[in-house]
Amino acid sequence: MEKTEAIHILWDYMCLHQIPQKADCIIGFGCYNEDVARRAAQLYLAGYAPRVLFSGGLGRNTSTMWTQSEAERFARVAIEEGVPEGKILLEDKSANSGENLLFSRRMLKDLVPFHPRILGVHKPYMERRLFAAFPVYWPEAEVQVTSWQQSFEEYVAGVHRWNRTEEDTIHMIVGDFQRLDIYAQRGYQIPQFIPFQAQEAFQTLVNLGYTAQLIR
Repeated sequence: MEKTEAIHILWDYMCLHQIPQKADCIIGFGCYNEDVARRAAQLYLAGYAPRVLFSGGLGRNTSTMWTQSEAERFARVAIEEGVPEGKILLEDKSANSGENLLFSRRMLKDLVPFHPRILGVHKPYMERRLFAAFPVYWPEAEVQVTSWQQSFEEYVAGVHRWNRTEEDTIHMIVGDFQRLDIYAQRGYQIPQFIPFQAQEAFQTLVNLGYTAQLIR
């Protein structure tokens, strides 16, 4: 299998391509990619939910990039996109995906129904991991996940804005794919069916040296 084919197989597997539905809250999950905030703003302005929550303190990538929390940075972007400040909630203590969900659930407890409809927003290749984590940390939620709508090529064309490269991105995709299996074994996510072609693509990229984000 060639490198380009392997990348596209993993990208297409990790992205769920769900069609957004109306929700009680949009949650933008923290990371370095501010397009998460832009997508959350886009959905709010289109009427998909009455409020937006941004979740994220500083994580394994942003702790070396920023001093301001991911949630605060995302809120600033959303306000610039036209979301009223009064419609934004901030959860700025979490440092990983599990905490994102637990702390967001706690913050929204009295603001949404017990079985809330949540529209989660993340990076494209984090859609599947986010979807698999919800039943563990927020089992009563009805969830859909989405991201800024783009191809792999469109995505990597913009990552220089956060001092990332195409190579960095491939390392991240490979690492997040590996976590689907490992985190399910550890109880952090529900298991996902992983097609043989996706497993083969992962191994191709590992053999090419894309190992910087792997769990050892």
